[in-house]
Parts: sequence; structure tokens; C-alpha cells
Amino acid sequence: MKEPSRKSRWERRTQAPLLVLAVAFAVAYAVPIVAPDASPAVQRACTHAEWVVWAAFAVDYLVRLCLARDRRVFVRTHWLDLAAVVLPLVQPLRLLRLVATLMLVGRRARMAPQIRLTTYVAGAVVGLLMFGSLAVLSVERDAPNGNIKNLGDAVWWSFTTMTTVGYGDHSPTTGLGRVLAVGLMLSGIALLGVVTANIAAWFISRFERDDRVEQAQTAAITELTEEVRALRAEVALLRGAAGSAPGPDGAPAREDRAGAPQDRDRDRDTGGQGLPPVAAASAPTP
Repeated sequence: MKEPSRKSRWERRTQAPLLVLAVAFAVAYAVPIVAPDASPAVQRACTHAEWVVWAAFAVDYLVRLCLARDRRVFVRTHWLDLAAVVLPLVQPLRLLRLVATLMLVGRRARMAPQIRLTTYVAGAVVGLLMFGSLAVLSVERDAPNGNIKNLGDAVWWSFTTMTTVGYGDHSPTTGLGRVLAVGLMLSGIALLGVVTANIAAWFISRFERDDRVEQAQTAAITELTEEVRALRAEVALLRGAAGSAPGPDGAPAREDRAGAPQDRDRDRDTGGQGLPPVAAASAPTP
């Protein structure tokens, strides 16, 4: 069995800690927005937590880059990891960095492809709804003409935007808020396409599996039919060989329907008395 590389061992060991750090980053991002009147100590703690998480992901990326066999290929194939590290912790880009961080943790999870895809979709829906609501609330709350003033309005707006329903009762008025709206619309359409394709692929796989089972059964029945046909031919040959076996006088024996030798020719020669032909010829006439 091939031994895992140092990079694989590092990723396996740091998977759970990075997930915990991602959750901590989500909490640190949400608290100042949900509770804007929190004490300055809470605000500073959340900011420090965000920086600690960013530093942890930066160290993780650098370590994996050093352990990679081909660093150019690693950078090219792990651009999402790099994006989660280089995006600065400024207000307009915090949501993007958080989504990239959560996707990074999900991509490194070791699961079956079907379960991984389902986890991606469910996690992306929940994450985009939750943090899209927080982002638009932080942008639109203090806008002069904004109509998204609390978390309930923000969540409702996120639902209607991701599903592309757009009731219009709540809508962003700032430029950054509209950029977030466009991102949620595109994300909702993309996720809907992924869900539809996943369901279609599941049905197709089921149909293909049923077809394979049916083909295997048909092949088994065909093979059994050929075996029965061969056995019948062999039995017919055996019966023919038994019917052509030589009798007592060297001639092939013939059997009647009951299976006994037919002596009609001999009875005709002996006058019906069942005597041998020679004895019948020497018998005195009355």
C-alpha cells in the first residue's frame, strides 16, 4: 500500500482544527453585525479572532506549499486556498474571504463524491443565506434610504434574492449592497443548476444500474437455455446409441412400445410357435 505523503498527513491532521477556526471566524464576523451596540471589548475580541484565524490559514497554506512536490502546480490547483489567504480583512471583502474559507474546509474533507457534492450544496446554501444576510445588513443598516434595518429583513431579502423571486419589498440601495445582490442571484442560479444536475445524475445512475442487472439476468437465462439445449442433444444421442445396439443374432435389436424385442419375423417363419427356423423346418407334418 502506498504511504501517504507528508502533505497528505498534514492536511489530514489539520482538517478538524481548521473547521473549528472557520466556525470561530463566522462567529467573530456575525457578532459585531448582529449586536452593533456591543461593548468595545467584544468588538476588539472579534477583530482579534478574525486576525488569528487569518494567520492560521496563512500558515497552513505556506506549510502545504513547502511540502508540495511541485509548487507551481500547487499554486495553480489551489487558487481558492490562496484567495482565502490573500484577501485582506477589510469590510467589503470579509464575506468573500469567509465563503472561500468555508469552501476550503469543505474541499479538504475526505468524503465520498456524492456525499461531498451534497455537503457542498447544503453548506453553500446555508452559508450564503446566513452571511449574505449579515453582509447586506452591515452595508444597508446605516444607508439614508435603506430599507433593510434588522436581521429579519436581511434574511428575508437573502431568500428572495437567492431564489430569484425578488418581491421588491426589501432591496439594497447602496452600490456595495447591489453587488452583493448580484452575487447572491448568480449563486442561487448556480446552486439550482447543481441540484438539478445532481438529481438527474442520480436517476441516470439508477437506470444504468437497473439496465446492467437486467442485462446480467438476460445473459444468465441465455446461457442456461444453451446448456439445456446441449443436454437435450446429448440425451438424444444416447437414446440413438442405445436403440442401435446389436441383438443376439448380430442384427440391430428393435423394441416395441413396451421396450421388449420384436419377434414377429421369427414367429412368421416358425408358424407362430416360437421355434427356431431350423427346428420348424424339421418338424413332422401331421
